Amino acid sequence: MIKSYSTDLTNTEWEYLEPLVEAPNERGRPKTHSSREILNAIFYVLKSGCAWRLLTRDFPPWESVYWWFGRWRIDGTFERLNATVRERLRVRLRRNPQPSAGVVDSQSAKTTGVGGEARGYDGGKMVRGRKRQLLVDTEGLVLKVKVHSAKVSPTKTGSNCC
Repeated sequence: MIKSYSTDLTNTEWEYLEPLVEAPNERGRPKTHSSREILNAIFYVLKSGCAWRLLTRDFPPWESVYWWFGRWRIDGTFERLNATVRERLRVRLRRNPQPSAGVVDSQSAKTTGVGGEARGYDGGKMVRGRKRQLLVDTEGLVLKVKVHSAKVSPTKTGSNCC
């Protein structure tokens, strides 16, 4: 029996998002899981904070979900989903769909001991890790996100981080 989770897309939400998600390719192996099932699993992982490998058996295999997450992240699917939902919410609030003002903020966050280019030391905050910068509109809806090494100073990234 398949359980229903609070993170699952409703029929109305899916009808709205379905055209924005990549259609199955006619070449190659046919998809065994629908895009809706994959999105439901991704939303579950993001909301619950569980590891990919700990997805319940109600969802497609974690390897498939993780593969589609990576593909959609790289090809801009999540950015398109966010932009479309943000514009719809702004229209619902009787605002112009395209914001005319925004607010930028950054935060340095501690990360694991694994080194590399993505990790650095923010001397101002005395934090070793990554820096995340957000650009939001006046309603608090996300316009752009940038994550980079904490050693990058605000003067190097400019006033518009994203």
